[in-house]
Amino acid sequence: MHRLRIALAQINVTVGDLDGNKRKILHYLDQARALGVDLIAFPELVVTGYPPEDLLLKTAFIEANVRCLHELVAETLGLAAIVGFVDARDDLYNAAAVIHDGTLASVYHKHYLPNYGVFDEDRYFQTGQTSSVFVIRGAIVGVSICEDIWYPTGPPQVQALQGDAQVLVNISASPYHIGKGLSRERMLATRAADNVAIVAFCNLVGGQDELVFDGHSVIFDEKGELVCRGRQFEEDLVVADLELEDVFRQRLRDPRRRKAREDSESGSVTRVLLSEESREEKPSAGMETCPTLPEHRVERLDPLAEVYQALALGTRDYVRKNGFGKVVIGLSGGIDSSLVAAIAADALVAENVTGVSMPSRYSSEASWADAQQLADNLGIAFLTVPIDEVFQVYLDTLAPVFAGREPDVTEENIQARIRGNLLMALSNKFGWLVLTTGNKSEMGVGYATLYGDMAGGFAVIKDVPKTLVYDLAYYRNGLSQVIPQRVLDRPPSAELRPDQRDTDSLPPYDVLDPILHAYIEEDRELPEMVAMGFDQATVKRVMAMVDRSEYKRRQSPPGVRITPRAFGKDRRLPITNRFRSF
Repeated sequence: MHRLRIALAQINVTVGDLDGNKRKILHYLDQARALGVDLIAFPELVVTGYPPEDLLLKTAFIEANVRCLHELVAETLGLAAIVGFVDARDDLYNAAAVIHDGTLASVYHKHYLPNYGVFDEDRYFQTGQTSSVFVIRGAIVGVSICEDIWYPTGPPQVQALQGDAQVLVNISASPYHIGKGLSRERMLATRAADNVAIVAFCNLVGGQDELVFDGHSVIFDEKGELVCRGRQFEEDLVVADLELEDVFRQRLRDPRRRKAREDSESGSVTRVLLSEESREEKPSAGMETCPTLPEHRVERLDPLAEVYQALALGTRDYVRKNGFGKVVIGLSGGIDSSLVAAIAADALVAENVTGVSMPSRYSSEASWADAQQLADNLGIAFLTVPIDEVFQVYLDTLAPVFAGREPDVTEENIQARIRGNLLMALSNKFGWLVLTTGNKSEMGVGYATLYGDMAGGFAVIKDVPKTLVYDLAYYRNGLSQVIPQRVLDRPPSAELRPDQRDTDSLPPYDVLDPILHAYIEEDRELPEMVAMGFDQATVKRVMAMVDRSEYKRRQSPPGVRITPRAFGKDRRLPITNRFRSF
């Protein structure tokens, strides 16, 4: 039986670290060679890291990326490889190098350049115009890049219909958000079945600023059935033997393909011969053929585990790739800081995390005790730095200026800013990165203090709604009980005035979060949300809070993106803006 042994190297690279990325690619080339692999695929723009953004405007960066590719070409003796890089010709192209046995055989240019959400590829790249297929060990292989396969009539269809490609390899840097992995699998299974071809999808893994790439590489057979799946949020080398005769037999039984071929353009695909002999004619040394490696029948993570892993990976990579060794977190004894501390301890190892309690006259004894208990449960360092004396100095200093005015949010914000200053002092003194603890609900309505609880280097749960914060806390406690139960049971409070509750300023979170989802992620208008059953006055109030808080969000630190529409690149609204739709 005619087979092709393929490997998908879903690896974690760093934007701009061309030498480090090259070393990692070489490591996986060696692994593939030892396993007798015929073809190994690496993710989109793996040489440069993704997304390189305005580094692409630097000539030296482009030239270094091309040099790096040519150094890799010389190391591919004995196998074929598909490597994502930036091709510089008359313009820049998001490209896939097709390399065989130490030779750069061909280059494919990405056709569909996404320019929505977090993507800006039209800003940097020219659109590819041509398609090729490659004969590797007798197998006909089509190559495409990320967005190209999301369109039913994209390059993979042309490669399958006009180029007779039996295997469609797509290299990708597809960022994670909730539900993305499942919808992506459904799409890829459809492409495989519609084109009667094996689809091999190799995705990037790792954190890059606010983006997280989940790996989750997959192979679907010609019927759209799963062959194997790579691990989520981990580096992995997915290896499988593809049965090419099964593709031929399935095509004989599928009259749809004949009609589709008649209707499609002809003569639009060129064929490049890399190696004509099949695996059976010249088997690879050192390894018997095996249909599928059992460890790559891994199950998808459940939704909460998926989000938690995304937050942990995004935090770990932001901290380490930016040269920090340790982090510091303000521990209030509340749910948000407790979850952030748990994520940080899991992502970075407990010895690299310090929690700081900064009680004031309004802090309850229970909050301090819960913060201490959390730190003990996680095994992280714990400091107590009271702020009341500093707060009183502020009050005394401002008393002549504030004479005749009642205390209000001003005094509340002073406490938050004192805490922010203390955390930044610890950061400066010890080189620790401050992790902020605000969630998406608070960021949405501006229930956060500039230069106070917003002060820091990375916002771990910036894109996590408050109701999901609780779900994730319960999920983490299901693994081991680290967050004290009282933290989960106590009504949320900033503890900046006597007997304060979040509901003094906001609608209950189980009401607020669905409104924010409708307004921020779905762009729904007031009449639509009222028709959905929300109270009109509440909706108008929330919409107004969101709109007037844009200036705060613009000054917030980056944080892990886990929803389809996060604040930042996904949602770009002017700060100076008088338009109101309510």
